[in-house]
Amino acid sequence: MPKPSVYIETSVVSYLCARPSKKHIVAAHQELTRAWWSRRDGYDLFASEVVVAEASAGDAGAAARRLAALRDIPLLAQSAETMALARELVARGGLPSKAAVDALHVAIAAFGGVDYLLTWNCPHIADAALRGRLEATCRAMGVEPPVICTPEELTEEVAS
Repeated sequence: MPKPSVYIETSVVSYLCARPSKKHIVAAHQELTRAWWSRRDGYDLFASEVVVAEASAGDAGAAARRLAALRDIPLLAQSAETMALARELVARGGLPSKAAVDALHVAIAAFGGVDYLLTWNCPHIADAALRGRLEATCRAMGVEPPVICTPEELTEEVAS
């Protein structure tokens, strides 16, 4: 049986590699992310050049840690189709124009055929109120959307 496939969105790598937060909710998300990451061998992981570009930004030391975490993860391609879907996710899917990069993550994951898009970006990606519109827009564009979830939600026991 094949492993479930997971697109790792930038917020997951950021939580994984960040210094421990003093904010309780952020610290809990970091711990959940580390716990999920310790079980990552049960999944086929994917990212994209968009993730790499975002992970490269900011503090040089933090960027180096994020890029090291992404080092062996295959990258899904960005294409004309993913760009078109990203535009539709903003136009019809309920994402604000400032979330165009977030729409691109969803589009790349959808066209990459992954099972799950793992994210902590709850305002623009893992928002339960938006999820149905994002999924409907993907299907209207002829592609099956991934299940959008946080590390806390993707707790399925998988064989390593």
